[in-house]
Amino acid sequence: MMMFLLFSSSGALDQDTDKHALLQLKSLFADGGGALSSWNDSNPLCSWTGVTCGHNHPRVVSLYLNGLSLSGSLSPYVGNLSFLRSIDLGDNSIGGEIPAEIGNLPRLQSLNLSSNNLEGWIPSNISRCSELWRVELDHNRLVGPLPVEMESLSNLKILHLSTNKLTGEIPPSFGNLSVLEEFDLLDNDMHGQVPVSLSQTRLRVFLISMNNFVGEFPPALYNLSTLNEIGLYRNNFHGNLRSDIGVLLPNLQLIVLSDNQFTGTIPASFSNASNLGTVDIVQNNFTGTIPSSFGDLHNLTWLNAWSNFLGGSSSDDGLGFLEDLSNCTKLNLLAISYNQYAGELPLSITNLTTQLQTLQLEGMMLYGRIPESMDRLIGLQWLALDGNLLSGTIPTSIGRLPNLGYLNLGDNNLTGEIPSTLGNITGLVDLYLYNNSLEGIIPSSLGNCKTLQELRLCHNKLGGEIPGNMLSSSSVLVLLNISHNSFQGPLTSDIGNLKSLVHLDVSYNKFTGEIPITIGNCLGLEELYMQGNLFDGSIPLLSGLRGLQFLDLSNNNLSGEIPGYIVSFVGLQFLNLSFNHLEGEVPSGGIFRNSSAVDIRRNRKLCSTTKELFLPPCPQKSPISNSRKGISSKYIVIATVLSCFVVALCCLGILFWLRKSNKEKKGIVNPSFGNFLLKISYRDLFMATNGFSPQNILGSGAFGCVYKGMLEMDKKTVAVKVLNFQQKGALKSFIAECEALHNIRHRNLVKIVTACSSVDPQGNEFKALVYAFMENGSLDSWLYPQIDEVRPERHLNFRQRLNIAIDVASALEYLHHMCPTSLAHCDLKPSNILLDGEMTAHLSDFGLARLLFKSGEDVVSTMSSSSSTIKGTNGYIAPEYGMGFNPSAAGDVYSFGVLLLETFTGKRPTDDMFHGERDLRNYVKHSCPERVTEILDPTMLFDGEETVMQDIKELLVTIFQVGLVCSADLPRERKNMREVASELNNVRARIPCNKEEPSSSKEETGSSKEEIVSGEDKSAVSP
Repeated sequence: MMMFLLFSSSGALDQDTDKHALLQLKSLFADGGGALSSWNDSNPLCSWTGVTCGHNHPRVVSLYLNGLSLSGSLSPYVGNLSFLRSIDLGDNSIGGEIPAEIGNLPRLQSLNLSSNNLEGWIPSNISRCSELWRVELDHNRLVGPLPVEMESLSNLKILHLSTNKLTGEIPPSFGNLSVLEEFDLLDNDMHGQVPVSLSQTRLRVFLISMNNFVGEFPPALYNLSTLNEIGLYRNNFHGNLRSDIGVLLPNLQLIVLSDNQFTGTIPASFSNASNLGTVDIVQNNFTGTIPSSFGDLHNLTWLNAWSNFLGGSSSDDGLGFLEDLSNCTKLNLLAISYNQYAGELPLSITNLTTQLQTLQLEGMMLYGRIPESMDRLIGLQWLALDGNLLSGTIPTSIGRLPNLGYLNLGDNNLTGEIPSTLGNITGLVDLYLYNNSLEGIIPSSLGNCKTLQELRLCHNKLGGEIPGNMLSSSSVLVLLNISHNSFQGPLTSDIGNLKSLVHLDVSYNKFTGEIPITIGNCLGLEELYMQGNLFDGSIPLLSGLRGLQFLDLSNNNLSGEIPGYIVSFVGLQFLNLSFNHLEGEVPSGGIFRNSSAVDIRRNRKLCSTTKELFLPPCPQKSPISNSRKGISSKYIVIATVLSCFVVALCCLGILFWLRKSNKEKKGIVNPSFGNFLLKISYRDLFMATNGFSPQNILGSGAFGCVYKGMLEMDKKTVAVKVLNFQQKGALKSFIAECEALHNIRHRNLVKIVTACSSVDPQGNEFKALVYAFMENGSLDSWLYPQIDEVRPERHLNFRQRLNIAIDVASALEYLHHMCPTSLAHCDLKPSNILLDGEMTAHLSDFGLARLLFKSGEDVVSTMSSSSSTIKGTNGYIAPEYGMGFNPSAAGDVYSFGVLLLETFTGKRPTDDMFHGERDLRNYVKHSCPERVTEILDPTMLFDGEETVMQDIKELLVTIFQVGLVCSADLPRERKNMREVASELNNVRARIPCNKEEPSSSKEETGSSKEEIVSGEDKSAVSP
């Protein structure tokens, strides 16, 4: 009995040690979400959140606090939990350094501190944790070299250190890690050569992409027959690959060598690695051709070899390998664009697998006809044959490719008419037929393509009229370019039905009559080109086009005065009204203050009251005789000299435009961001935000703060997102957001005003994104309002919530199904949904967005699951991401499902009431349909809607069912966003008429006709 008492007493004392250590940990954590509320004396230690005790003793053996939004720092007292076998603090915001006391845990086997804000060096005494087999420190801000002492971790199998700031070389002593299987150093600042000693390990995954490693293909890897994945992307490797690489690495499944300087031929021995699925060798210097032996790779899904020197003068420069690839029945992507292949486009491309979704053969010297049997590639979603020498007509069979979303046949020598069968591709998003010799009319069947977003038909011989059914109010056209053709007659007023239009180019045709005033209804227009036609009459009322950036009406027969409303176009960067018959006084202010941005030459009756435009002065109101004769010879000389100067500038501008246009035709896109946006400096933003005053902070996130500001140049209120370069990944987030927002336009996506890349007065790098200001803040602030003196309590009613959900669904539908290259947002949550002055929702924060290389729900990625870690927000992340799956449209659908349930229940998915098997989805599922009204956010009834609840109960059930389907565990069980948007719109259409609330109706959110006519716009942002 005494022994038992002594043992019990000892166990209690040991448990007190653990308890004290955990409370010390809690004291340094910032636990805003209350995740550690159970850590107190009222609860037994072993029942605390995330704490697991041993079966045979009361000591803590596991600490699992993953994704609980913890911040603060990690206490050194963690070293007192001497029985710990597993620590998982991943996906939080914990900062500070990794305490050296972690080396006091001799039993520790698994350590996960990934996706935090940890900094400093990796502690060398981690080597004292001799049982460690898994170490995950990726996605932090760790610096310094890899500790040489880690060589003593003889049990280490998995070492993930990607996305940090580690420097130095890989220690040769790491070859002593004899059981090491996964070594991930992706995205660091390491350099040197890969040590040969690594050949002594058992590596299966070796990922060192996005570093500064040098040398030839690492010789150590040739000796690792166990290797499954090799990632060397974006380093400085060079030289040839060994011809027997496939024999030496028979288990290879993925090899990514892009953005290096590899030379020589592609080894035919790759075919010996029978499980090889991904070969990505983009932007190297490979010569020769694709080996015919690749046809033996029956598991090949991804072959990307664009931008090399394949083909050309080599003796093996033919395209015969395409016939061999017909044996690869799982092939999903084939891209060999921008190589030196020349010759006739072979019929064998139609023998490729029906599983093929992406075929890219652009930018080469292929000639001949496009095979009529293209419809055999029934799975194609992306077909790019532009920038070649193809001739003949466009095969009608292409219209039998039902899944095609992107078709680019531009910059060839195609003739004949546009096949009417293209109208059968109802899901077509982008159609590019520019720079050919096509003739005839635009087939009216294209009006069946309800998702068509971009249509480029410029530089052909087309005529007739734009089909009326393409110009309906249901059209989602964002870009329409029919310039340099032979269209004639009046331009139809139906053009004003294109509410989504951002870019309209009808230049260099033979249009006559007046410019349709209905163009003023295209409120989203940013670029309008109508030059080189026969338009007459006056410039119509276009005052509603507040987002206009480029306007060219030159070389027409326009008359009358220049409208004064043009000075109110604060975003206008270039205005060309030259070679017309305009007269009267040129407006002052606005763009007319910048003579280099305005061209009004050869309008002989124009005058000005200012000297900036070097025009004759306008007559005074009192009569002055011989005023025209009174112009001094000095002004004539100045005007002549300056006219010559302007002509020279125009010539340079035309040369620049032609070079840019040629790049676009070849598929080359200038990656710089903001070239045509408002130029802005650090000082401008400093002044706009009152010196980045804390009083101006609207919010903060992982990569910086957002400030409210007022731009001095146009008195526009904006939101300024300033990047925090102390945060790892901030620059990548900046680039990702720039790339994502560069080519996407939609009324429900946040509008970017400009970007700033500069240095602050201390010489530190400074980058900021400037967005249109959203007056009503985020959806999060409405669902969970804070009552204070500045902002009174506010609520969203049923219709407003539904409208917001439809807005977000429309934005995601656009990103997934209508972009030239589809996007996954990857961080959908209430705080990233912003509301403008009319309560229209705008999706924001594209810092985690990922490109999807097709229009459907699945992802085609160059990286494997183990190398494609995705971050998001706990509670909204699709479950498959936790198993290593790549970003996908289906992942966004899951997040939207959670968001939809949250919007109508008012419950966060991370609410304390949800734990274990009980989550938001099950909470809703168990209450539908009988008790649906019991789970509603009670604030939804704030406007007295209790009386109508019975009328909308059926609609609520439908909404919750949509949310449940979207948030299904398995991606294949979820709907796509096109279906979701359609169902929610149907719900809105079924709302009883007598229950509608005009103040929140989507049909009444835009500016009124009176506001447009008067030049007033009471909305804080452009749609």
